[in-house]
Amino acid sequence: MIGKETTAGRATKFTFLGLWLLFSVFPLYWIAVTSLKAPGDIFSFPIAYWPERFSLENYRGLFGKADFGTYLVNSLVVATVAGAVATAISTLSAYVLARFEFRTKSALLMAALVTQMIPSFIALGPLYLLMTDLRLVDNRLGLVLVYIAVCVPFCTVMLRGFFENVPDALEEAAMIDGLSRFGALVRVLLPVMRPGIVAAFIFNFVNCWNELFLSVTLMNSDGTKTVPTALNGFISSFNIDWGSMSAAAVLTIAPTMILFAFASRHIVQGLTSGAVKG
Repeated sequence: MIGKETTAGRATKFTFLGLWLLFSVFPLYWIAVTSLKAPGDIFSFPIAYWPERFSLENYRGLFGKADFGTYLVNSLVVATVAGAVATAISTLSAYVLARFEFRTKSALLMAALVTQMIPSFIALGPLYLLMTDLRLVDNRLGLVLVYIAVCVPFCTVMLRGFFENVPDALEEAAMIDGLSRFGALVRVLLPVMRPGIVAAFIFNFVNCWNELFLSVTLMNSDGTKTVPTALNGFISSFNIDWGSMSAAAVLTIAPTMILFAFASRHIVQGLTSGAVKG
């Protein structure tokens, strides 16, 4: 009886996992297949789940007409710089919050958490006026600064959990050996914190790479637009260019998938080590 229940339970588990995998992977598969269809074959009936002939016309149109390469470069530069700077600032902030006691510590932590509950588009109007006064509208530097401000609060709270899992004895031993507090941080704590820092950077990078509202508001010219803004441009009042949008979606998803594939070990290790306080 136990064996039958175990077999039935296992079959049920694999059935649900298979359905979950199907619902998760099929949209990605359909986007990729649609991007490889000729424009005239996208709306053919009956629906072809595997194209009879593959075409790169949608991809050629992206780089020939829409200058999609510029959008990719803009997104890569903005997401990389904003993610790296936000991670660096958050690392130092998290270290202070984890290692020192001061009067406004609880208030700072509460403020960092409360900011995550406020939708970013609520501040679009005042933010646009501020960036206009600073002459940073339609400027990649302005978008980088905004993304840094958005990423730092949550990333600081997340990295604080990693620092609290690192024993104080490591830092104290390094300082006894002659290192300064900053030297102990750089030479002892940061190598131990590498999985958490990698996870934080990837979190920031993906958030900046996928962000739409701020980019649409602050970036107006074709030379400064990012990939999400370009994707939004394929939707007009009367038509949606599904072929070009699918090709652009494939090129948009690919960098993040490659990043997760190479850094998956650090991500899992970092998120699990920061989730439980030792």
